[in-house]
Amino acid sequence: MNESSRICIQVQSVYVASQSLPAEERYVFAYTITLRNLGRDSIQLLNRYWLITNGNGRETEVRGEGVIGEQPHIAAGSEFQYTSGAILETPMGTMQGHYEMQDAEGLRFQVDIPVFRLAIESCIH
Repeated sequence: MNESSRICIQVQSVYVASQSLPAEERYVFAYTITLRNLGRDSIQLLNRYWLITNGNGRETEVRGEGVIGEQPHIAAGSEFQYTSGAILETPMGTMQGHYEMQDAEGLRFQVDIPVFRLAIESCIH
């Protein structure tokens, strides 16, 4: 079993109406990600990559160190959760990407984050 299969990722997204300005094509979404380490060794999240696609198909790539200013260590059998946000010009879109992780021996591996939807609830069919 490879290391990436020992990481469980759950995503929840929500529209933040209080920070959005639809008349100015500004739609703010918050997403909460939970990473569970199902392996036997601790791991560290080093880098992130996101592909954000708005409702018109316009793509934005985001790369950077860690998440929310951290490069968290996740002990075996534990989890790390964080909330961040994305701003779109349309009331719906998608995000997908991956994390670059490192195991206890210093070996790096990638964990894919499957596509998830950012949408105002009234836009979901």
